[in-house]
Amino acid sequence: MKYPYSSATLLLALVLISLPVVAAVEDATQIDPVVVTATRTAETADQTLAPVTVVDRDEIERRQSLTTVDILRGLPGVAISNSGGPGRQTDLFLRGTNSNQTLFLVDGIKIGSATTGQSAFQNIPVEQIERVEVVRGPRSSLYGSEAAGGVIQIFTRRGGGPLRPFFSTLAGRYGTAGVSGGLSGGGERGRFSVSANFDQTEGFNACNGIGFPVFAGCATDEPDQDGYTNQGVSASAGYDFSDRIRLDVNFLNSESDVQFDGAFTNESNSKQQVIGAKLDLRPLENWDMTLSAGRSLDDQDNFKDGRFYSTFDTRRDTLGWQNNIAIGDQHLVTLGVDYQQDKVTSTTDYDVDTRDDVGVYGQYQGWFGPGSVKASLRNDDNEQFGNYVTGDVALGWDVLPSLRLVGTYGTAFTAPTFNDLYFPADPFFAGGNPDLKPEQTRSAELGVSGQIDALSSPLSDPWQWSLNLYQTDIDDLIALQPPLFSAENIDSARIRGLEAVLLGRLLGTDVSANLTLLDPRNKSDGLDNGNLLARRPQQTFRLDIDRGFGRFAAGGTVFVAGRRYNDPANEVPISGFTLLDLRVSYAFSDALRIQGRLENALDEDYETVTWYNQPGRAFYLTLRYQP
Repeated sequence: MKYPYSSATLLLALVLISLPVVAAVEDATQIDPVVVTATRTAETADQTLAPVTVVDRDEIERRQSLTTVDILRGLPGVAISNSGGPGRQTDLFLRGTNSNQTLFLVDGIKIGSATTGQSAFQNIPVEQIERVEVVRGPRSSLYGSEAAGGVIQIFTRRGGGPLRPFFSTLAGRYGTAGVSGGLSGGGERGRFSVSANFDQTEGFNACNGIGFPVFAGCATDEPDQDGYTNQGVSASAGYDFSDRIRLDVNFLNSESDVQFDGAFTNESNSKQQVIGAKLDLRPLENWDMTLSAGRSLDDQDNFKDGRFYSTFDTRRDTLGWQNNIAIGDQHLVTLGVDYQQDKVTSTTDYDVDTRDDVGVYGQYQGWFGPGSVKASLRNDDNEQFGNYVTGDVALGWDVLPSLRLVGTYGTAFTAPTFNDLYFPADPFFAGGNPDLKPEQTRSAELGVSGQIDALSSPLSDPWQWSLNLYQTDIDDLIALQPPLFSAENIDSARIRGLEAVLLGRLLGTDVSANLTLLDPRNKSDGLDNGNLLARRPQQTFRLDIDRGFGRFAAGGTVFVAGRRYNDPANEVPISGFTLLDLRVSYAFSDALRIQGRLENALDEDYETVTWYNQPGRAFYLTLRYQP
């Protein structure tokens, strides 16, 4: 294997050794409830005009999420397809857009593969995550390519406050086991956090495919257990030199080995690595400046029955300079420049293996009594495709103190991947097309949100609700045309959707529910005109209920997904399904608790990609220590 699991093991051992020494520390301070992804500036969740969902560390632990896929599944506007369990190919369709049209960030650094255009977010360990922000709707006017459907930003653990250790261990069905631990703390000006994890599962048979002469699913018949191993390390540190100078650095490394069923390869070793630094300066009282630099790696070695087959390594280097200038208390202007370079190193020869992009952007945010406006504009000078201008405008109006109307319109573009452009041809595949143009998107949205003070009952706390309607039109979609699957800009799509969210507290019980209705249609010329885009369910619903009973806590999640089609021709349907997860926990003390999760309690037999299996009923037990 190319990536030995030595660094994470060493760090985890050091953390566990240190636990007895610092077992009697105090609670760390709470993170302020602010979001930064929607506008690249800090704002409270109720200030932003963009539809945003935030999942923090407390919620991750309360719902006992085992993977990043668990965190994201069923969130408003999110649809996921998975090819056979943890660590396997996972596509995320945000508001019905393609999986390469959602931008993933880790601590502000863009991640993803330059060859496939997708992010292996399924391999980011849950125990390294502090918070997740999901922003729905186009954000190319602030981030450039890949943000047509929205942006998902993952924040790793942060330090601060008194010295505090944390530790957890997990066991469950399919030979699943895991251990994680870390240490965080800080002083008056400094802060740090280090953590590590090791997770493994023997898994189940990933694919019920059929081999020669009838190729279906994974085009092979390998009835075996397909295992998965993940080991990660994260670290962050920061120091405030003064009230005007602040430096933060972060590091994440996740290495995994996944077995699967495939005709050409059936095992992959992969590495996700992110390193970044950010310097915050305040030259003047009304002027905040940020200088940032980062590098992300997406490396993968592929094997067939233990024999090396191929390597696809991609590197993304980024530099940023952002200036936030406040004009009084009611106006904020943001001006910035981004530089990005993508580089491919592979056993496959690409005619071009690097490209640069320089983006210049500006944003205005204004507040006028009950009204607010946010407008942004960006020009990307891409080395391969020239200049692309994108923009976004949002208008909000507080009709009542507890009722807001929002209207938005935005454009976006997605640059073709290196595979789209330059993948070599062979006798069965036409290869990439260097004449491809970026995909272009237009999206309009109307939203209304508010608060219901007490649901007409003194036993109820205030409830938050929102309703969003949108339409997204995509031109120059890239499709692989048979019989030789040549890449062409031939497709267009129209996606219409509705998202409804309700959350609050009733009789001491936390309740969160959301419904997504989606109509993702192929509007290109040809036989597929009017068909549903593949693998996107038209309806999804999620309900979470949690309640505490002293030291006990119990809860459950119901997730419902409607029917979808596996193919653009809509000839292979995938049935809808309902999943029920149940969870309980008991706190031995303020620091130590045990948790149990019954996943897929109804033992539903379901698929999100035809022929690929999903886990059945499974029980997982977690012991968690965090003073």
